[in-house]
Amino acid sequence: MRPLFPRPLRPRELVALDVLAGLGYAFVLVVNSPDRHSAAAWALVAAMTLPLAVRRRWPLPVFCLVAVASVAAMALGVAREPLAAAAYALYPVALTTRRRRWEPTAVIGALTVGALQLAVLGGVAAAPEARRIVETVVLGSLALGGAWTIGRAVRERRAYAARRAEQAAEHAVTEERLRIAREMHDVVSHTLSLIGVKAGVAAHVADRRPEEALEALRVIETTSRQALTEMRHMLGVLRTAPGADTGDTGADTGALSPAPGLAALPDIAERAAAAGVRVELDVRVTVDLPPALELAVHRIVQEAVTNVVRHAAPAACRVLVDDEGGQVRVEVTDDGPGRRVLPAGPPGHGLIGMRERVAAYGGVFTAGPLPGGGFRVLARLPLEEERT
Repeated sequence: MRPLFPRPLRPRELVALDVLAGLGYAFVLVVNSPDRHSAAAWALVAAMTLPLAVRRRWPLPVFCLVAVASVAAMALGVAREPLAAAAYALYPVALTTRRRRWEPTAVIGALTVGALQLAVLGGVAAAPEARRIVETVVLGSLALGGAWTIGRAVRERRAYAARRAEQAAEHAVTEERLRIAREMHDVVSHTLSLIGVKAGVAAHVADRRPEEALEALRVIETTSRQALTEMRHMLGVLRTAPGADTGDTGADTGALSPAPGLAALPDIAERAAAAGVRVELDVRVTVDLPPALELAVHRIVQEAVTNVVRHAAPAACRVLVDDEGGQVRVEVTDDGPGRRVLPAGPPGHGLIGMRERVAAYGGVFTAGPLPGGGFRVLARLPLEEERT
């Protein structure tokens, strides 16, 4: 359903529409009034129509004034359809006030009873006019009820839309936090695992084989510098608004270097080898992957190899990355113990992070021990063109 107006109306335009509605209704009342030359009739018509111009600004006071004037006009026979103005004024009241179950019944009932009583006291409800008066009251009550119902429905719809927007914003924040957490985990966990392994080696052989301890310290230095570079890159991306020009801001240009992809997989193998895990790389990708998908593949391989370093070293590891059937397959297997004995302390989030990363691309992720020993991580991610 197309909206009536191509864009939301401004407050001044809404007031102009209310003014036109009030003037139009006043013209109808004056033309159809049997006592159009009376000053009282003009006063009641003015009281019923002029306040409509500010019904959005002061909904409840305007409605009360228009309702009283409408009942008086009905009792005095000045207007034939006086409750239409009250219904028009009731809509913003229903739209802006909090819901109370007794409000619509009380408002409509009070106006109906008041109109009938004033009509009887004024002598207008004589036999020839009784039917018309009753019809006017009934139709007016229906108009009031309809205005209230529509106003409440619009209010509920707006509240629901606001809740949906708030939930969507919260969901976006949660997704962003999870994304940042995955990136932080992949960067920090990988490097700290290598640093921890080499630090343990250095401490173990420092007295007997100082040259081996020195080599371990060199690996720790190199790994920590690489981790710092990746951390700066990630923080630079997070701090920079999309499309922002950092040429004059003095920001570190290295912070916005390209994200790691398939070309950086040998670095993972080299660092793992320094920690006692021999990695065999087999990359058979024949298509250009989108940067985000390349980053996802890199992070999956990085985390899977890190788990081998943490739980299976010394061991041999094979990494296979290829594209087949519109998917990118990432498979990491090792020959370490199939049933990993995890170190004491809280469990990590490596497998969870990989599973979430694959799920974000609509892929399939499995991980578990192999029948003949060892462990396998397998991820299948659809290519970008397959996702769209």
